[in-house]
Amino acid sequence: MKLSVAAAITLGVLSGPHARAVQIPELDYRVLATSKTSTMEKEMNQAAEAGFRFQTIMGGETAVGGSEVVAVMSRVTGKKGRYAYRLLATSKTSTMERELQQAAEQGFTYRAQSVFSTAFGGDEVVCILERDGDAPPQVWQYKLVAASKTSTLEKEIRSAAVSGYEVLGLTVAKTGFGGSELVAITRRVK
Repeated sequence: MKLSVAAAITLGVLSGPHARAVQIPELDYRVLATSKTSTMEKEMNQAAEAGFRFQTIMGGETAVGGSEVVAVMSRVTGKKGRYAYRLLATSKTSTMERELQQAAEQGFTYRAQSVFSTAFGGDEVVCILERDGDAPPQVWQYKLVAASKTSTLEKEIRSAAVSGYEVLGLTVAKTGFGGSELVAITRRVK
């Protein structure tokens, strides 16, 4: 017997005078994959217009596409679009911090980060930013902490925490300059 997701999740779990059915909305998913971050941003915004919202991302080698960024987006059937997305990709932490702050001033907030291999031989940290069209914007101040040693990273994020920053995400990337860095993205309310 094959059931749809909605039918399988509709439950009548209580018995007696208080029995009621609980309906969980039907979910729909879209998987996006591309070798260009600019294409991913365009496709994510097209999906967002159709009511989808970002769920997760990863960068790496796929079986068919080679080095790609892959994102999963979901929507509750019948919901209208309310989100907009911006992707930032760079191998320089100073550039990423500046671009994150510029996007924050436009109402975007951090959702996730990954590492993506470029055609130039280095890795880029890719950040997914989201703006909710139905919510008042919260303006954040971002700070990137980059270090090659975990002990240095710990000291730096502890120092940032004293100033009110919280860690949002962490990646390890081999930069275009040949070194590997731990990159932590932190933020605080502005």
